[in-house]
Amino acid sequence: MKTKPIGIILIVLGILMLLYNSFNFTTTEKVVDIGPIQVNKEVNHPIAWSPIIGILLAVGGVVLLVVGNKKKA
Repeated sequence: MKTKPIGIILIVLGILMLLYNSFNFTTTEKVVDIGPIQVNKEVNHPIAWSPIIGILLAVGGVVLLVVGNKKKA
């Protein structure tokens, strides 16, 4: 099993999760629908995570890279 690509992906993902620790997406909900009259409302849905998750992913990626290099030697 090749651990180097997985380790690199985990490091990049961990760094991205440290830089961007949340994001929002918006949905449109129908509030009133009376014949030709429609009233819509945009609702924000924030998704946030702890920076600790990014640190753990990056450290896990480094561990995979180190373990993968030790097995070759």
